[in-house]
Amino acid sequence: MNRNYIILFLFSLVMTVSGLASLPPIDRDESRFVQATKQMVETADYVDIRLQDVTRYKKPIGIYWLQSAAVALSGEGAAAPIWVYRLVSMLGIALAVVGIGWTGTKLFGANAGLAAGLMMAAIFATAFEGRDAKTDAMLLACCVAAQGALAQVYLAARRNEPVAGHLPWIFWIAQGLGILIKGPVAPLLSLLTAAALFAFDRDWRWLLKLKIARGVAIVLAIVLPWILLISWKSGGAFFQEAVGKDMLTKVAQGEESHGLPPGFYMLTYSLFMWPFGLIAVGAGLQAINRFWDDPRLRFCLAWYIPFWLVFEAIPTKLPHYVMPAYPGMALLIGWLLTLKPEEANAPLKRWQSWLWWATAFGVAVVSIGLAVVCIGAPIYLARTFSWWSIPAALAALAAGYLAFPRKLQVPLGRIGAIAICAGITFSLLFGVIAPSLKPIWLSPAIKVAVDANRPCDTTVLASAQYHEPSLVFLVGTRTVLTDVDGVAKHLLADPACAMGLASVKDEQKLNELLAAQGKSANRLAEIDGLNYSSGDKLALGLYRVAK
Repeated sequence: MNRNYIILFLFSLVMTVSGLASLPPIDRDESRFVQATKQMVETADYVDIRLQDVTRYKKPIGIYWLQSAAVALSGEGAAAPIWVYRLVSMLGIALAVVGIGWTGTKLFGANAGLAAGLMMAAIFATAFEGRDAKTDAMLLACCVAAQGALAQVYLAARRNEPVAGHLPWIFWIAQGLGILIKGPVAPLLSLLTAAALFAFDRDWRWLLKLKIARGVAIVLAIVLPWILLISWKSGGAFFQEAVGKDMLTKVAQGEESHGLPPGFYMLTYSLFMWPFGLIAVGAGLQAINRFWDDPRLRFCLAWYIPFWLVFEAIPTKLPHYVMPAYPGMALLIGWLLTLKPEEANAPLKRWQSWLWWATAFGVAVVSIGLAVVCIGAPIYLARTFSWWSIPAALAALAAGYLAFPRKLQVPLGRIGAIAICAGITFSLLFGVIAPSLKPIWLSPAIKVAVDANRPCDTTVLASAQYHEPSLVFLVGTRTVLTDVDGVAKHLLADPACAMGLASVKDEQKLNELLAAQGKSANRLAEIDGLNYSSGDKLALGLYRVAK
């Protein structure tokens, strides 16, 4: 069994390492997180969270501390490249995968744990989040640890067996760390799971085995020191912004153009659970037909369904919000392996068959879509053909084909083959194909132009129109995000060293503003491309005051 955990950990690392360094900083969330961490390193202030001169009180401190630790271990300080920050997410997914393997092993046996871990290591959601320096990968690790411990406490209580002494510790420490990383998400998941189990069992006494009083003290010991420090430092502004503006706004109405109706997560399920979405649905439907007979199935369904329903009801929706629920489905894939073939492949009810075929359609669409993206994206965006597109597309189609089973029970060997095919697709898509799409990576191109034309070591760039946080991370914290008037003032304030970035179509206006002071702009470089965050095609000029 220990060997399985090592296999899962290493497999997860292999699944996410490609693209860690070659994929440029992604706008906008990732770049905001890494820039805030970079400023912590620059200022040695590890309590306050700032993005340039503005406070960033949307999330707690946990992920910034972890990324700061990665930067410190790299020895490169504030100059650390993006891959250093992403190591935290890669580790988070690997820990989550091992945690799922551990939980599956305790619930259903070693092969079931291995199958569940392989599945979670190889879905689109974890492949993306493992390469994205944000909160969600490490949050998943905390959620899995807490839920894995909770599952074992629940089952021990149902069987009238003693609860292992380490399980309450794991549960409460994971809750405390989860709160430090992303607020109430981990406690909410466990609370919804326990509430659903109470609705079925009409018994809450098993929760006492978690040693609640001691557990709350552990959580407070983890969370309270920073809460007190940030409350003092921010004058209470952290709670006003994090709770009042960020969390409650998401619950009450769509925030930051992410307001969507219920059904969004059902529609995006086939992509973010690809390629295992259909296999998971088959296992889930069989579990629904049997959950009264097996408390293990009740726990897995209580892990997934309530959390999914709550987030469908919340107006603000992003695909990764429901990722903490996915392990519940992964565990059911492992459970199905433990049944005799005739039991595992028992006929589904009519409505279940319709849902299964609808999901099958989604898997087919996503498989073909990924193959088309692998081949078409370089042709459409970069006007070039990438030979790496061929194996990536073939691997995507192979994964989709293998993940379209004739029977609901899928052997462990086939699960491994699907995971490997998906891993090849992700490695080539995120590690080779996406980084080659030069027109969409404007910030790295601007950095290259700035470095090539930098007149002074103290040069600061002012940028009009293009205000992406990746530009600040790559070019420097002091980068000024402004308009054309601001670029002109910036150039005039330091004509020997300052540089400006503005749309080429605004060059005449920039020269008119400089001419009022007897100066003119010299265009040093032109950077053309697509701002994928806004969808705007841009032609940007890099300027200095002409000598």
